Amino acid sequence: MGQKVNPIGFRLGGVYTWSSRWFGTKETYAQNLLEDYKIRQFLMVYLKSAGVSRVEIERFFDKRTITIHVSRPGVAIGRGGGGVEQLKEILIKKFKIKDSNKLEIKFGEIKMPDLDAYLVATSIADQLTRRIPFRRVMNQSLERIKRSGAKGARISLAGRLGGSEIARREVVKEGAVPLHTIRAQIDFAKVDAKVPKSGIVGVKVWIYKGET
Repeated sequence: MGQKVNPIGFRLGGVYTWSSRWFGTKETYAQNLLEDYKIRQFLMVYLKSAGVSRVEIERFFDKRTITIHVSRPGVAIGRGGGGVEQLKEILIKKFKIKDSNKLEIKFGEIKMPDLDAYLVATSIADQLTRRIPFRRVMNQSLERIKRSGAKGARISLAGRLGGSEIARREVVKEGAVPLHTIRAQIDFAKVDAKVPKSGIVGVKVWIYKGET
């Protein structure tokens, strides 16, 4: 068996930075880590319509700064910034944050969604859930990635594809995807699609954007 390493984790500190940035003591580390996980899981579901891709959390002493990267910031921010205040109130209530001034929410815009592996994988999963033929979905997604300027991409689906009795894996690839080159900027995402009558289909997307 080959030893598989997450392409983003393989490049942490060089190409990419950590999604949670803070220092924790022995007493607070586990609590902060669990809270970050719950906040991230909540926001990924709550802001799905805004095209959320990733959530970065920074802590300075007792202050939290949450940066949410979305493809449609207007949907998340709302009219007159009302969406930000509403989201802030929900987070304060849900995670029992005592001081509202200690929580800051920022939004970052993803200008090219077709070059974001998580958004591409989520789009593929949604289409598979709607029973669209998987080969058409894979080829169309690969073509959009190519048109957006990527130097290479790879899409992998695994499961009972097309409702078949036996699970299998289908892979399409275009261009180069140098996984062993650390300076290569490769975005990676893994999403599960719940397909009716077929169960879970695993979706993996690699996008090579060039070297840093």
